[in-house]
Amino acid sequence: MGIGLTEGILIAAIVIFCFGGKKIPQLGRTLGESIRGFKEGKKSNQQQEEDKNRDNKKS
Repeated sequence: MGIGLTEGILIAAIVIFCFGGKKIPQLGRTLGESIRGFKEGKKSNQQQEEDKNRDNKKS
């Protein structure tokens, strides 16, 4: 059950109406940076866990 074309257009129209056309690129950039930071943190945490598990197996 995903979002269809009609729902996507409606959501986009509401976002543009609420934030205005000039704010959309700034919001997209901020969202992208946030997602990138989250992924980097998640990857770093997974790497630390793998290193810890590898060290425990050696002991």
